Amino acid sequence: MAVPPHPWASVIVPIKDERENLVPLIEGLLTVMSSHAASQTRPFEIIFVDDGSSDGSSDELDRLAGQHSQILVFHLDRNYGKTCALDAGFKQSSGDIIIQIDGDLQQDSADILKLIPHTETHDLVCGWRLERQDGLVKKISSLIANRVRNFFTHDGVHDTGCPLKVFRRPVLEQLRLFEGMHRFFPALAIMHGFSVTEVRVRHYPRIHGVSKYGMGNRLFKSLYDLIAVKWMQDRVLRYTFRDK
Repeated sequence: MAVPPHPWASVIVPIKDERENLVPLIEGLLTVMSSHAASQTRPFEIIFVDDGSSDGSSDELDRLAGQHSQILVFHLDRNYGKTCALDAGFKQSSGDIIIQIDGDLQQDSADILKLIPHTETHDLVCGWRLERQDGLVKKISSLIANRVRNFFTHDGVHDTGCPLKVFRRPVLEQLRLFEGMHRFFPALAIMHGFSVTEVRVRHYPRIHGVSKYGMGNRLFKSLYDLIAVKWMQDRVLRYTFRDK
């Protein structure tokens, strides 16, 4: 019996109380992923990680997974946070490239097709939201966090918080994640010798649900985690052999 081809791409979506967004999100992702040329010969998978939702998202995800063979759903037993949800999804994935996107519909699924071609020359492709459609507090906290992070890590990325990213599999095979480290994917990738680039993407205001991140979550936790990342950067093993 012939072995079916493994997925060419895996889409990872962490979910925390996004029930009203799930149907349009899945419709958009299925349309975009099916339109890519690679989907004509190999399958793709969309992995949802339910991070302790309490609004009915869990049941809705299971219902939608029963309608679409490309959808896989994994339920965490409680809310662990975004880094854990992403890590769980990454470890369940099998695609050659891994696409990260949030479930709040603030990113345009079609922009995935803008990022994928850059994986031919870069290991990690990050979305860059030039026209943020968020509230003032969220904009200010993100701006401060990005500038402080860039000052210390020198990763050169303008918008590390953009949840739309595309990884080549070797990147995630090398990274060991800790709590809060999803905010520092570019710096961690560069630290391991991988190449990183940015692509401008669209951003929309949130229509349904509420943001799970506030000023304290976005700014102060990021600064705390920055100390850990800087510590790791300063202690990366670097050496060369001398000629005989």
